This record gives sequence, structure tokens and C-alpha cells, in this order.
Amino acid sequence: MKPWIPDELPVQLDAGRLITPLGRATDALGRYDGLLQGMVNAELMISPLLTQEAVLSSRIEGTQATLGDVLESDVGEEFDEDKSADVEEVLNYRRALRAASDLLNDHPISLRLVRQLHQSLMDGVRGQDKDPGRFRVEQNWIGPKGCPMERANFVPPNPMIVMEHLERWETYIAGNDLDPLIQAAVVHAQFEIIHPFIDGNGRIGRLLIPLFLYSKRRIHRPMFYLSGYLESHRDEYYTRLRAITDHGQWNEWVIFFLEAVTTQAMANEKSASQIHELYNEMKGTVQGATKSQYAAMITDTLFKRPIFKVSSLEQEAGVPTASAHKIVQQLLDANVVRMIRHGKGRRPGLYVFPKLMNLTEGRDIF
Repeated sequence: MKPWIPDELPVQLDAGRLITPLGRATDALGRYDGLLQGMVNAELMISPLLTQEAVLSSRIEGTQATLGDVLESDVGEEFDEDKSADVEEVLNYRRALRAASDLLNDHPISLRLVRQLHQSLMDGVRGQDKDPGRFRVEQNWIGPKGCPMERANFVPPNPMIVMEHLERWETYIAGNDLDPLIQAAVVHAQFEIIHPFIDGNGRIGRLLIPLFLYSKRRIHRPMFYLSGYLESHRDEYYTRLRAITDHGQWNEWVIFFLEAVTTQAMANEKSASQIHELYNEMKGTVQGATKSQYAAMITDTLFKRPIFKVSSLEQEAGVPTASAHKIVQQLLDANVVRMIRHGKGRRPGLYVFPKLMNLTEGRDIF
């Protein structure tokens, strides 16, 4: 199989076929974004969804870390070597997304920004030996592990033309196409086709979706996460990307992408609304259960750290050490939190805020 030569941007699309799916996607995304705009603490409310995005995007690439694993790591839990490696990849993804959101306030999406994101993504994890932050200068290919290039499923462009097409991709991002959502679909697919890094291309490509929509002011915060849909439709996701290079099916890819935006925006809106309602409910519940002057900060800590230790309340909510254990017991008695591991010796107990975890996962896990 020969290396693929990417199509020129902008690609030719049948606007008539895209009108209806674009309208649905625009409406769904607008409702979700409007909900976030109305939230006083949107970043706090959506924090669990951001971590879940990092988990799911990494899972598409083969990691096995769960949301619970990552949240346990946040409070200092340690794992075996394999799980630790998976968790660290998820944490890197989350760090990269947060860092990029800050950078976008002062800088446009650029190749320099993409390299910075890749450096953050690959720092200290598997793949750190594969030129983090540097576009590839060697040929790579996609296929079963250990297969020769001749038997690959896809061979990205020759490294000699990678920079040429990346520069055109960067120019395309800075301009305008039929609509930012359609342009986002093309931006993502073209990045995956160019496959500019030796490793980490899928995660960077998905991370760029909310950043691009934010840069085009289609959303007011870069907090729209698509990996839930792409992970649950993983086979179709890859099939649609392959159909671009195999059969030139750009319209079909864009329609798939718009359907992903529609479905995920509706799911995100539902989750964000439920989390917001839960937050308002818990403000009164925590105050009633603890009668504490720290009740508001304790509530915020439960949403920031839905898996926590007593020390989390001390550090995050400023609760005095002498009161922290009593407050956790009061939350246990009120069925606000649940113990998932008893303390033993120097190993402290571990607690969970089950309602938030279940909402974030979309199923009852606690």
C-alpha cells in the first residue's frame, strides 16, 4: 500500500445533503451551550464530564482506566504498573485540554499549539520515546500489531509532504467554510488522515474539536466533549474515516460527524442539567446534615472530588482537621456519601459521592 496523498482543502461537499443534519446539530449544540452560559459555576459542574471525556478518548486508543481510577488517582491512590500507565495517559489528556483552553484565550489554533498539546499528552507516558511535540519525519502506518506496511489498513502521507499539508490545514482553520460545524468535521478528519505524529494522533484530533468550535465562537467555553459518542460508535467512526481515503466519501463523513454532535450535545445537555440540579439539591442537603459554616465549600469539594478522603475536605474545603471526620460521618449518616474502603493503619478511608458518579457514568455504578 502506498502512502496516501491528502485531498486539498477546502474539500468539495454537497451542501444540500448537509442542511438537515447541520440544522439538528446546530440546535442541539446551541441548547447545550445555552445551558452552560446560564450556570454560575459551569467549570465546577462540568468538571466530572471533562474527566470522563479524557477517559473515553483514551479508551478509544486502548487504555483500560475508568473514571473511578482517575478520580482515585487525584486523591493520591496508587495502582499497579499497567493501570498506573493507563491512568497517567488519561491525566495527561485532561491536562492538555485544560492547558489548551487557557492558551486559546490569547492565541489561535496553530501548529505550534498542536505541538505543545502533543508534548503535554505524551509527557512521561507510553510513547514518550516517539518524539513528543515533534511532527514525524519517518513513515508510519496503521494496521494489526507487527504488520508490514504492505498489509497496513492505512498508510499516512509520506513525511516529506507532511508539513506542506499541515500548513494548508492551519490556513484552513484560520479561514471560514460552509459552517463551523462542517468545518470542524473536515478539520478533524484531515488531521487524522495527515497523521502528523508517530503516536497520539487520535487523542489530539479529538481534543481539537472543542477547541476549534470555541475558537469559532460556536460555543462560549471549550467544554463540548464528543468522545462518548465516538467511543460507543468506534467501528463506524473508523469506517467513515477510512471511506474518505478509500472512496472519497467526505459528505458521508460530515453527516456522521454532525449526527455525533447532535446526539452528544443532547446527552451532554441532559447530564449537565442533572448535575446542576443535583448541585442545587446538595447545597441544602449538606447544610442540613452538617450544620457547618463550611457547607458551601464542602458541597463544591464533593463535585470537584466525587471520590475523596477526609484530608480532601481539609485541603479543598478548608475544614479544620478536628471537624473533618465528624462531617464525613454526618454525610454518611445522611446517605450523601458512601464508604468504598475502610481506613487501616496509615491507609485512610476512601469515600464516594455516588449520585454524581452515577450521573457522570450514565449508569448506576455505586
